[in-house]
Amino acid sequence: MPPLILHLDGRAIHDIASFYDEINRVFMHGEDWQLGPSLDALDDMLYGAYGVLAAHPDVALHWHAIDHSERALGIEATRAWLQAKQAAPGTFNTAAITAQLQALARGEGQPYFEIVMDIFAAHPRVVLVRA
Repeated sequence: MPPLILHLDGRAIHDIASFYDEINRVFMHGEDWQLGPSLDALDDMLYGAYGVLAAHPDVALHWHAIDHSERALGIEATRAWLQAKQAAPGTFNTAAITAQLQALARGEGQPYFEIVMDIFAAHPRVVLVRA
């Protein structure tokens, strides 16, 4: 069976929240619930137990305007995401978040976009095509 071809519109991604809006539009079509803005949820969804992936063993995801998405999910978005987590002590490991923020400041931290790419790379049944 040929892979299902999906299209993600990178121009619709302006921040982390809109990234999940687009992921939900593409992968959660037909579900009565949506993914929250969580890297763990993204990873879980890519395992294929629900959403579009539940019915299709192989998918080619054509990510249009991926460069736009990369800029939108870059250092500034990552910093804001980490700072929001840091503002909720007791919920997240603030020491680890502080270290991540310091790494970003030194130019060594991993932007959100790269984290997302690593998650997709861990799921070979979803082939990412830069379109």
